[in-house]
Amino acid sequence: MEANEILVIAMFGSFILLLFTGVPVAWVLGGVGVIFAGVGYLADIYLDTFTGLDMTTLGLVVNRVYKIMDNWILVALPMFIFMGVMLDKSGVAERLMNAMQDMFGKVRGGLAITVISIGIILAASTGIIGASVVLLAVMSLPAMQKQGYNMPLALGTIASAGTLGILIPPSIMLVIMADQLGLSVGDLFMGAVFPGLILGALYITYILLVGLLKPEYAPLPEDAKAPDWGVVINVFKSILPTVLLIVVVLGSIFVGIATPTEASGVGALGATMLAWYNGKLSFTVIKEALQSTYNTTAYIFAIFIGATCFALVLRELGGDELIESFLTGLPFGPYGIILFILAIIFLLGFFLDWIEITLIVLPLLAPVISALGLDINGYGVVDNPELVWFVMLVAMALQTSFLTPPVGFALFYLKGVCPPGVKLTDIYKGVVPFIILQLIGMTTLLLWPQISLWLPAIAYGSGV
Repeated sequence: MEANEILVIAMFGSFILLLFTGVPVAWVLGGVGVIFAGVGYLADIYLDTFTGLDMTTLGLVVNRVYKIMDNWILVALPMFIFMGVMLDKSGVAERLMNAMQDMFGKVRGGLAITVISIGIILAASTGIIGASVVLLAVMSLPAMQKQGYNMPLALGTIASAGTLGILIPPSIMLVIMADQLGLSVGDLFMGAVFPGLILGALYITYILLVGLLKPEYAPLPEDAKAPDWGVVINVFKSILPTVLLIVVVLGSIFVGIATPTEASGVGALGATMLAWYNGKLSFTVIKEALQSTYNTTAYIFAIFIGATCFALVLRELGGDELIESFLTGLPFGPYGIILFILAIIFLLGFFLDWIEITLIVLPLLAPVISALGLDINGYGVVDNPELVWFVMLVAMALQTSFLTPPVGFALFYLKGVCPPGVKLTDIYKGVVPFIILQLIGMTTLLLWPQISLWLPAIAYGSGV
């Protein structure tokens, strides 16, 4: 084994070990990169190796960091984060919960369907998993307990609805993925619409079946009554402002009126106006929203800088070629290799946040997918259709990982806001059916890639 290969393996090993020390990920990434740049440099001098690392390697990091801060696309990140935080504080979700609960009052599982529906709307307006899971739990869990819902069903519904934000646009994860892989943000946003809606439909179908087959799991409220026109109008009035904001933000991107960066600014302003419309806007709310946005943005960009250093040193050592040769040499065939990669990403999702996976792992895997020779139809319009499709699969794999016991992130967000009597085992039991639904959705997308490519092709006027 050559010196470069040894250093690549040692880099990954050191990174994984240091994660368990509790040191912030950004420091781990940057520190490992700097240390191994020095190790390679000293090895070339004293061990007569040729790793290709020298002092200019770290000098290149400065240029890479400058390009990150000069990246116009990434300006959308703080705007979308602010949009999500402000919507969280605007009271929109509470109004939707009250209105839609009346709409589904006579349907068994109606409250759970309401949670899923609001989860879809929150996903299309915030894209922040932790905020969605916590908000849905605080709003809906007491009502579901009071109505006599089966506890695992209630908890599984909340956790799965909250994780839809990782996939349904305007997901900040898709913005970063587009930047890292050189893809169109619009392509990824449009490509994620149908997979996200399919998952939502699978969730709702499952809840309806549970209500039909095991009515004691999803009892009707004692004062349940059929909705009248007043209820319908109330739902329409509650949902209209949020839907209009989503349509304006995503629609302006899809039809080419605005770039994702410009649309994110409109979304941030629109969320602020919604808070004002609901009587929730105040200096304190704005201050808290800005502080939350600053903290989240700083966390993401710190990892950006650390990951840039790590990835640069890794590539100088030939790590991308080593990974590509290993994966393409597997005797599984193209789709077998993709399944192997998705399994690895699924496992990584237990230990790493999606940000680290997106910045470190995904750029190393993109050349592998391109080299597999997949005949994915982009209708002559979508650039790199195999990568657009692969990104959707990765997003769904991460979403499944965040739901999966024992260490799924969404489970701990949920446990953190549950009443003391709620057991972690109830959460584990509740998410299992939804994990199966996730796998069904992922398999559907794996077999029919056009689910994620048809809408981008239509949007660009291909006549498909």
